[in-house]
Amino acid sequence: MNFRENLKNKQKIVIKIGSSSLIHEETGGVDFRRLEQLVRIICDLKNQDKDVVLVSSGAIGVGVQALGLKTKPKTVSLKQACAAVGQGQLMMIYQKLFMEYNHMAAQVLLTFDAITDAERRHNAENTLNELLQQGVIPVVNENDTVATEEIEFGDNDTLSAIVANLIGADLLILLTDIDGFYTDDPHKNKDAVKLSVVEKITDEFKSMAKGAGSSYGTGGMSTKIAAARIATDSGADMAIMDATDLGQIEALIDGEDIGTLFIANNDEEFDTVDFIVHKGYLK
Repeated sequence: MNFRENLKNKQKIVIKIGSSSLIHEETGGVDFRRLEQLVRIICDLKNQDKDVVLVSSGAIGVGVQALGLKTKPKTVSLKQACAAVGQGQLMMIYQKLFMEYNHMAAQVLLTFDAITDAERRHNAENTLNELLQQGVIPVVNENDTVATEEIEFGDNDTLSAIVANLIGADLLILLTDIDGFYTDDPHKNKDAVKLSVVEKITDEFKSMAKGAGSSYGTGGMSTKIAAARIATDSGADMAIMDATDLGQIEALIDGEDIGTLFIANNDEEFDTVDFIVHKGYLK
């Protein structure tokens, strides 16, 4: 079976981009060129009658610059202050860029209890699906101003997989600072091999997963494996790909061999909700 050819038929797509892909690490400033390219690609997907949800980090990073801080803050209260300042500014940038291409974006902030509490989960699901039905592009992030546990331990890899679960997505794309999933850390092991397609996630992948990122990112490769477990069990394929060349998103969906593709499955032994509620992705 040609799994990559099937990507052309995906209709409901979640795209996650991390802080390290939105922020110039040398200066802490926003990478507007990359943001504009991402928005343009999402709008083109919308013009192809596809539903797209964007899960975007970056609020704390934008707040760090706005407040004139030299480094990413370490205390929870300062992180929350940066998020409070940065979230509004980041969303304002997204709104402006999407409007330039005649599309509307909406901010959706989620906390962990909004996922684990049945009623709140139902409300979040209804809101996201209603926005999509109205032709709006939801821009999702953790509500970092109040979610202290998520700031310390959470990541948007997991959040994006949960969003894929909520809306019944058929494709999740994780844009990251590495071009796929490797058998070992390619920065340290020159013999590490990139996997093109993963049909089933086994315990072996946990031992392969290595942390990767920058001072502005929180998620490592182990969180991406956890996201893949949630997404694939929810019926979505998941791709890990390099955020450096966002034009590859279109190539990926056209079926080209980009990044690493994890294939959707129906593992009856894997309880997605239990995995999320008990934070199996942290273990």
